[in-house]
Amino acid sequence: MSDKDMGEERNRYLFQHLIAMFQTLALQQLGKLMNPISGKLERDLQQARITIDMLEMIRMKTEGNLDDDERRLLDSVLVELQLNFVDESNRDKEQKEKSEGTEAAGNEGAESSSGDDVEESAGEKTDESSAKKGEKVSEEDNKKGKKRKRKENGNKKE
Repeated sequence: MSDKDMGEERNRYLFQHLIAMFQTLALQQLGKLMNPISGKLERDLQQARITIDMLEMIRMKTEGNLDDDERRLLDSVLVELQLNFVDESNRDKEQKEKSEGTEAAGNEGAESSSGDDVEESAGEKTDESSAKKGEKVSEEDNKKGKKRKRKENGNKKE
């Protein structure tokens, strides 16, 4: 193998490694991979967008200079990251809409509750905070929780 062939092979390897680094970084920023330093899943969609844009810029700047395998690799990584970015952005929007809807429903319930319903209001607030975390609480579960709280409060009085 000539020096030129070895240099091309090395550059091919380095290019693949560069793309893999950006891919890993973007997946960490999207909260899909654990941050190796903190050991936690962390999401930063703004930084993820910048990382994806950098890969897009690399694709534009290298257009016509990549072999088929390099081009396919870059294209597939970009598609994967862009789809994940859209999913995460939509997830944020849905959670925001749910929390706004839950807060509005909670305000209406607070306005109509009386002093006799103190335990029920407290139960509803607990369920609202669960909903903000993305958990779904059925009416039946809500009623069971209220009954359990009444029993617990009754036992404390004895």
